[in-house]
Amino acid sequence: MKKLNRFLAVILCLALALSLAACGGDSGSGDADTPSTSGGGDNTAPTITGVADTSVEAGSEFDALAGVSASDAEDGDLTGMITVTSMPSLTFSNGKATPDTAGNYELTYSVTDKGGQTAEAYATLTVTRQTGEAVELYKLDFSTATPDGHGWEASIGENATATGELKDGAFVFDITDPGQGDGDVQLKKAGVAVKTADYRVKIWAKSTKETYAHILARDEGSEEWSTFGGAYNVKIGPAIAPIELTFTAPGEGSAELILNLGKITPNPDNAEDTTPTDFTVTVDKIEIYEISGSQTQVPVYTNDFSAADETAMTLNAGDGANGSATVAGDGTGVFTIDNYPTEGGVWSIKADMALPGVAIESGVKYYYTFTVTSENAQSGELLVESATQNDAARADFYSLNLNAGEETTVTHQFTAGANVEDPVIRMQIGNPADGVAANTITVTNVEFGTLEGDLETIKTIDSFSVPRTEGDVTWGVYNGTDEDNDLGVGTIWTHDGVLSYRIDQGGTTDWHNKLYFDMDLPADSYFTVEITGKATQPVSCGFFVNPAGGWDPRVSEGIDFTTEEQTFTFETNDTLIMDMPFELLFQFGSADLAAMGEVTVDISNITIYQRSIV
Repeated sequence: MKKLNRFLAVILCLALALSLAACGGDSGSGDADTPSTSGGGDNTAPTITGVADTSVEAGSEFDALAGVSASDAEDGDLTGMITVTSMPSLTFSNGKATPDTAGNYELTYSVTDKGGQTAEAYATLTVTRQTGEAVELYKLDFSTATPDGHGWEASIGENATATGELKDGAFVFDITDPGQGDGDVQLKKAGVAVKTADYRVKIWAKSTKETYAHILARDEGSEEWSTFGGAYNVKIGPAIAPIELTFTAPGEGSAELILNLGKITPNPDNAEDTTPTDFTVTVDKIEIYEISGSQTQVPVYTNDFSAADETAMTLNAGDGANGSATVAGDGTGVFTIDNYPTEGGVWSIKADMALPGVAIESGVKYYYTFTVTSENAQSGELLVESATQNDAARADFYSLNLNAGEETTVTHQFTAGANVEDPVIRMQIGNPADGVAANTITVTNVEFGTLEGDLETIKTIDSFSVPRTEGDVTWGVYNGTDEDNDLGVGTIWTHDGVLSYRIDQGGTTDWHNKLYFDMDLPADSYFTVEITGKATQPVSCGFFVNPAGGWDPRVSEGIDFTTEEQTFTFETNDTLIMDMPFELLFQFGSADLAAMGEVTVDISNITIYQRSIV
């Protein structure tokens, strides 16, 4: 009888074990609000909500369950059953722990319902070192700064009713009546030294009404009034754009550069086609190029895609993107983007054109050219860098802008900034144009080579933006067009305690429109950055606190400026081992910004607080 009882007990235990196994299983992984589950049957898996990354100071109590809850349809509230574990390990009691060591802790939240279903969620706890009270390190003073005209002066003739002055980060002409001749309203700069060279003058201007201008380079060494050259009846429209003059100087001397904005009637038989009245011309900057010597392009690699070669082009897609590269041997190479990334940025899709047998030397001049057609509009970054090391071995950085359906010949010259043993021409094109879900980009006639000769181009930018140095802090703007990229023009000025940044032309790449602040940050401290601002229309930017001369942001966030003033606060989560120069970067460029038109951002406060380690 006892043996029979033991036998029945064993049978019952086996049945119970099999029943429990049927309700169990391996658990997976999930995020804060999407559970990973185990179990089976019709039982609903629980859900954990409210889990988020956070930070505390070492020695302070951390409540991991604050704001966190769990529930499911069958069992209702399961919050009391949540367990929290940490890597590295922390000791939790009722969901609370007091970490003593600074660092990052990966937290796992887990809950199992009565039916055996399990959910998990994850977060990072950043523990900072103990600090003293926050003290004000920098509070920027946006009082009025003095603009610099770089030798340019306005001249208004007696027949005109107009004013010309430096204001709002530009040279501004308010013209009620342009007078009787082109020289009645002028912007001019005397004493520009010239030598045996070619010159190019680019004046970035806009006008509230379409108008005409003449650009002249007067030979100051001539006994009679004569010029090295001129550009006549040049149109200035409502969008900022360059108007240009090219001329050649036969030898050493000096020139007076003149922009005439007075009365111009290109066709005397059509008196209505003339300079308007009651309009404003704004000049953001003037670029002067001095070009001397000569050079020859020497090809070192060409590819006309006349033979199929799968190594000639490659496409690497990440962050949820998919695509491919194909060389069919019909004279074309094709990059196909099936879908763009769900997160990430331009770097999420790398479309490479190989340069086999090419080794790039730092300091040597190179060029490349290729013809490209994009089915849909596409912008991004155009790089010459290592196929394997990426930006760790980058020779050149440029931008790419392609219009839908247009054939474009891309040509660029550069001086290599690094040695690269395995270079590629890389299009980083992970950001789609608005409304674009997929794309096909066709490439033909790739050529890469060296530039030989003594050609030298010296570029001078007379910007009427108002940069400022206040103590240890300097601020200014960077425009994409400053380095001859296609897009990006903006200017800054200060008034009534406000710093205004007017973007006259938005670029498609974030660094095409950049506002920066350079400063030193001390070691063994955390920092809080407080920014107050608004904009004339809603505009977004990336905000970074980044070491000067490299890229390792200690703050990397987004700011959405609106027409209502807001205050944004950002904090660093690690300390420096030594005093270091840093830059606060506001990077605005995007496809949305390029389509937006003029927008002005007004910043009324930037304050940086320091919390020193105790």
